[in-house]
Amino acid sequence: MSRLIAVSNRVAAPKAGKSAGGLAVGVLSALHEQGGVWFGWSGRTTESEPGDTKSSRSGDIEFVTIDLNTADFDGYYNGFSNDSLWPLLHFMVGYFTFRRSQYAAYTRVNEFFARRLVDVLQPDDLIWVHDYHLFQLGLSLRQSGIKQPIGFFLHVPFPNFDVLRVLPCYPQILRGLAAYDVVGFQTERDLSSFQDCMVQPEIGGAVHDDGTIEVFGRRFRADVFPIGIDVAECQRVAVENSRHKQVERLTGSLGGRKLIIGVDRLDYSKGLELRFRGFETLLESYPSERGEVVYLQIAPPTRTGVRTYDRIRQGLETAAGNINGRFAEMDWMPIRYLNRGYSRELLMAILREARIGLVTPIRDGMNLVAKEYVASQNPKDPGMPVLSTLCGAAKELKEAVLVNPYDRQGVADGLQQALAMPLNERRARHAAMLSILEKNDIHAWSRRFVEALRSA
Repeated sequence: MSRLIAVSNRVAAPKAGKSAGGLAVGVLSALHEQGGVWFGWSGRTTESEPGDTKSSRSGDIEFVTIDLNTADFDGYYNGFSNDSLWPLLHFMVGYFTFRRSQYAAYTRVNEFFARRLVDVLQPDDLIWVHDYHLFQLGLSLRQSGIKQPIGFFLHVPFPNFDVLRVLPCYPQILRGLAAYDVVGFQTERDLSSFQDCMVQPEIGGAVHDDGTIEVFGRRFRADVFPIGIDVAECQRVAVENSRHKQVERLTGSLGGRKLIIGVDRLDYSKGLELRFRGFETLLESYPSERGEVVYLQIAPPTRTGVRTYDRIRQGLETAAGNINGRFAEMDWMPIRYLNRGYSRELLMAILREARIGLVTPIRDGMNLVAKEYVASQNPKDPGMPVLSTLCGAAKELKEAVLVNPYDRQGVADGLQQALAMPLNERRARHAAMLSILEKNDIHAWSRRFVEALRSA
């Protein structure tokens, strides 16, 4: 049986007490299913030329890592990936910057990944590349003579052409994607945007009736593969940790009040300050909820030291302070804002305790927290997600309370609707959403993509 070679910017070997992100959960699930190699950056940089790959093994999975040159990493990751691609892919052009030197570093790192990966490959391997950091890896592998199937999955949104062409090097990005045999997206909207970019006159591609795209002298498949979660594992972990000491302390401190929870990385795409103001509008518009609800926002820091993210953290702290100052009583604090990370085990148990899962990013490829919230609930007395229409999960979780995150009153009304929802309605909506999650779980996602890659 051929090996699966998963490639991503960073290799995240499982560690006790650490909460894995959506990409890591998806990659590990695929590799656990059939064994293989996870290849990527080690997390270490060096001032000199990086050395050879390093390898370790856990069960059927081999973890192969490379170090990166410090200057190249800064241009590739902090620069082009996060200052150019991330805001552009999330339709947030106001945060976009571009420097040719950073794009050159991005290209060098993609070429370096390819050179080191070639030494790891065997003739019948299937190669599955993940996310925007490695748009051009497939092209570099083709130029190195690699013939076997190479797939690519984008975990974040893909913008329409009018947004993409803000990037001066967008034709090179599209040419890089055309080097793959299968290109996967989270939603039909993302796929449609990608197809539209490929058929622009300056690109010259064509979309065939079978869904394949012909461009740059190649023909490849592009399709929708919405990523899921391990539903049974979420349920098991949530129940097993329900008696965790910190969970009991949290529920005890609520004093019978209803818990609203948000769990997000500290990033501008998550719309956290808008979310805080939506909760503030709930307290303004529905005075009966004052003293009856507590909003807990967990927002682990990300990209610390980057000025944009420092401003986000400061803005959230200010907003939380303002809202608590307006509405708090001696025995009630409306917002609890925690700027730190927690283990996956603890998070699943906390999600289960929450009456509302508040998930309102202003743009997101999928958002697995929304799915994990639904899966973690007690089906006899489930909570309800209040979910942004601008994230991929809204395409599947149609029974959630759907809101526009820019509409503060709409968010407040959605929160009130979920808080007042009768038990029978909550049960029915939860059952419908859980059925979708079980059908489109993480295992179905990985199998479907790998099958598409094999057929390529």
